[in-house]
Parts: sequence; C-alpha cells; structure tokens
Amino acid sequence: MRAAYDLSRADSPPVRPNRRGRPYNPDMTEKSSYTIDVQVETRFVPDQSKPGDNRYVFAYTVTLRNAGNMPARLLTRHWMITDANGKVEEVRGDGVVGEQPWMRPGDDFEYTSGAVLETPVGTMGGSYQMLADDGTAFDAPIPTFTLSIPRTLH
Repeated sequence: MRAAYDLSRADSPPVRPNRRGRPYNPDMTEKSSYTIDVQVETRFVPDQSKPGDNRYVFAYTVTLRNAGNMPARLLTRHWMITDANGKVEEVRGDGVVGEQPWMRPGDDFEYTSGAVLETPVGTMGGSYQMLADDGTAFDAPIPTFTLSIPRTLH
C-alpha cells in the first residue's frame, strides 16, 4: 500500500512515485479512508487534428488509484477545459468511458479519452465524484494539466 506524507513537515519523507516514476496527485498529502489519487498523461493526436481549421485533438490517459482504506465507486465526472483563447468548456457526466468503476483499496483503474481544442495549447482539470461503500460521498480532485502540441526546433 502506498503512503503519502505531510509535505509541510520537515521530517516527512517525500511522496513515493507510482509505477511510472511520478507522484500521484501531489495536492493530496494526507491520506484518509476516502482518497483517490489521480495521474494524467497526455499526447497530441496529429492524424485527427487540422491546425488550418483550428482543430487540435488530444488524448489523455487517467490512472486512478484508491489510496484510501474504503472501497469506492466513481459516479460522475466534472471537467473544466480551457483553451489558449480563454474559452472554457465545462463537462459533467456519469462515470468515465461508459463505466462507473468500483475500486477496492489499492486498486487502479485506467482509461483513455480525448479532448478537442481550437488552439494548440490548453488545460484541463476537475474532479470525480465518488461514493464509498459506507455511504460517504467525496470528491477526488483532478490536478490541472496541460494539453500542448509538440514543439519543433528550427
């Protein structure tokens, strides 16, 4: 079982990385019965994008880990998607990719989805609304991450 530590205390060890070598949600420094760590990886999808038409397609892979000690189900999602022009799209919906995964403590759930922006750079962030087996509803924050086309050197 992974542990997170209070980063404000000098005697706390650092947050341990996940299997990809990066820490899970660094904003969640205190573990409780109701803790879902969230990690996101992104990539630009050039074959579905049309920059001349202001269409930039990105894929993102989310890994959720139940780092608490209570089983929980992901019920809904809430995203705030912002492009470089400041245009904000708010997305709410049931589950993720047609599922409402139930995770025991220590379980991972991974899925891939996509977003279309009118600019080559943008951000996404939000939260998942969870329900623990004991009836407690809680939010799992999704840290804001960047969507960006790869830069080329000339």
